[in-house]
Amino acid sequence: MKSTIRKIRTEQAPAPVGHYSQAVVYGGLVFVAGQLPIVPETGEKLTGPIEEQTRQVMKNVAAILEASGSSLDRVLKVTIYIPDMELFGRVNRVYSEFFGDHKPARAVVPSRELLAGFQIEVEAIAAAGDQD
Repeated sequence: MKSTIRKIRTEQAPAPVGHYSQAVVYGGLVFVAGQLPIVPETGEKLTGPIEEQTRQVMKNVAAILEASGSSLDRVLKVTIYIPDMELFGRVNRVYSEFFGDHKPARAVVPSRELLAGFQIEVEAIAAAGDQD
């Protein structure tokens, strides 16, 4: 049986600003596109403290996972982009609030500059909700 690609779109996360989907589901996996600290209800771009930005990004990732039928506790791999490794400890504290005891594989990538002056972008791969 041939798998189809299912595109995910939810109003509970920021709308894509380019030619991409918030996430796609394929072969039992959910691939969440890089999320920025944008409040979906208002479109506000958060550029304040890294903790605030990280919290919003994680809320956006969680909302997209939920819309796909998955959840944070099914995340397999996370990639975090930050412009300065000095921010890592602060990002990690907020990140751990969202994942608790669940510890998916992760990479933190220092990036010289992120879109629109943001200090964080997060992408994730998760098991789809209908898979065990």
